[in-house]
Amino acid sequence: MRILNFALAIMFLIFAFVQVNDPDPIIWILIYGAMTVVCVLAAFGVYPRKFLIIQGIVYFLYAIYYFPGVEEWITSNDKSMLFDNIAKMEFSYIEESREFLGLSICVAVIIFYLIRSRRR
Repeated sequence: MRILNFALAIMFLIFAFVQVNDPDPIIWILIYGAMTVVCVLAAFGVYPRKFLIIQGIVYFLYAIYYFPGVEEWITSNDKSMLFDNIAKMEFSYIEESREFLGLSICVAVIIFYLIRSRRR
């Protein structure tokens, strides 16, 4: 489990690093930075349940904010535009869908850690 936790920490650290060029980098660096800290703590068996619950609720609500963009992406003809750097400048729903997916990954990891913390 320790290897998985450090791998997740590195992944979220990379996510935070690539947000430097984002239109709103501060919030995303903080989101992914907090996830990095949570993953490192989990690697040492520390699961701050109250923080995880609050963090999970906030990220879930924030993801809901971006859901209309995801719906627009789902109904679009070209689903591959999600991975096109030029398309995010043309269509706001591409960036919203990416942000929704990032938050969904965060929420999934938080749920995983909440389940792990109950076993301890």
